[in-house]
Amino acid sequence: IVKDGNPLGFPSVWLMAICISFVIKILNHPKRKLPPGPKPWPIIGNLNHLSSFPHKSLHHLSQKYGDLMLLKFGSKPVLIVSSPEMAEEILKTHDMIFASRPPLAAIKYFSYNYSDMTWASYGAHWRQGRKISLTELLNPRTLNSLEDIRVEERKTLISRLFNLSGKPILLKDHLTLFTLRTINRSIMSKTYCSDQSNSDTSIITHERLQWMLDEWFLLGGVINIGDWIPWLNWLDLQGYIKRTKALGKNMTEFYEYVLEDHKAKRQTEENYIPKDMVDAMLQLADDPNLEIKLTTDSIMGLIHDLVGGGTDTAATMIEWAFQELLRSPNIMEKAQQELDRAIGRERWVEEEDFSKLPYIDAIIKESFRLHPLCAMLPPRYSTEDCNVAGYDIPKGTTVYVNAWSLGRNPKYWDRPEEFIPERFIENGIDIKGQNFALLPFGSGRRKCPGNSLGMKVVRTTMANLLHGFNWKLGGDMRSEDISMDEISGLTTHLKNPISLITEPRLSLHLY
Repeated sequence: IVKDGNPLGFPSVWLMAICISFVIKILNHPKRKLPPGPKPWPIIGNLNHLSSFPHKSLHHLSQKYGDLMLLKFGSKPVLIVSSPEMAEEILKTHDMIFASRPPLAAIKYFSYNYSDMTWASYGAHWRQGRKISLTELLNPRTLNSLEDIRVEERKTLISRLFNLSGKPILLKDHLTLFTLRTINRSIMSKTYCSDQSNSDTSIITHERLQWMLDEWFLLGGVINIGDWIPWLNWLDLQGYIKRTKALGKNMTEFYEYVLEDHKAKRQTEENYIPKDMVDAMLQLADDPNLEIKLTTDSIMGLIHDLVGGGTDTAATMIEWAFQELLRSPNIMEKAQQELDRAIGRERWVEEEDFSKLPYIDAIIKESFRLHPLCAMLPPRYSTEDCNVAGYDIPKGTTVYVNAWSLGRNPKYWDRPEEFIPERFIENGIDIKGQNFALLPFGSGRRKCPGNSLGMKVVRTTMANLLHGFNWKLGGDMRSEDISMDEISGLTTHLKNPISLITEPRLSLHLY
């Protein structure tokens, strides 16, 4: 039927076609079985459930909804994993599907547009970056060749603390300076920073570079509203985008200076032999056989991953361990007794000695369990639909593994809230990513590639600080007064560092 050249009833026919199409879609795609979770609110989803410490609020929420819990952050699906069994499902059984990263808006500005290895999506670029890190930069031969730097900087740290014996200090300040110098020299041959802002040999002070790293770890772990409610992103309600842009600019200025200095040195001699990790990356950038060209952004991203990861891992872990030891002086005394038996009082601990120190190794593992550096492992992202433990997980789901929950699971840990290093004696639990109740460096394809370098620094530094000094609380503070409050970000730091007093316990000629 046609009236005035238009078919009558066209809107009704069109509506019927839509309805039929919808019914066919439902019949062909039966309702999915999604993991349990709290009912989301309009617009905000379940963001109202998050506190300033997301790992704690999500841990408590998982007690009600289970170890595999589906939330909505805004309109986007987010899977929370809270048990070793479910962590193994994500990080091992379905590792390939969950090997990517979500494209978080704030991260873009200090990851060189996702050109680094931490935040790059899974694909050829990331695979090449990881291969370079493991085979060219962080292989055992290279790490062993850098031992002299680690020893030299450790001696400098010990000498500095010896000169301050009897005076109150903040251990955090000395640890961050030590790890920053150690890691920078290992990667770039020198620190490129100094104690004075007007130095002719550096572009930045130690304090400024440490601030940049602290800001990177804080902003890398925040919940940015614009990531989950995209139409609010332009407002930058929390100010995170502004801060990440400023941080990215500062980081770029520093790493460009480092690269230009290395390039200038390469031009001074023919057939230049790489002398450090930056030289190795610049040489690789000239390799025509690389699958993907190594750009300046890629190199700066790789350098920053190494600097940030290596510096923060060691300093923060040792600080947490000492905080616990000072709350339990009997554990510290037991560790020093082990050192006296295995090493004696006439020399320092070397890297090859560590197999003789199982109790100190247990202290380190227990610190990682109770205070994981990444309370929430960096987020994974599903690249296709899959089924996990009988539940349907849609493509495009962001996944957080709650490492803080894993370390407090009573099924795996007796008295999980207590600091008990003895639980690790002769039980074979390692921290290499194969025991899913303890994942300080993650697991699977996205496991931290710099864990070997970090642990070399952690182990000997921790052992020598205990071996070389007796430690006392400053002022009138008592062990029971020590605060374990946190600052939450990509890594979890102590909120209230405490004042300590050292006194040497070895022969004075060793200092």
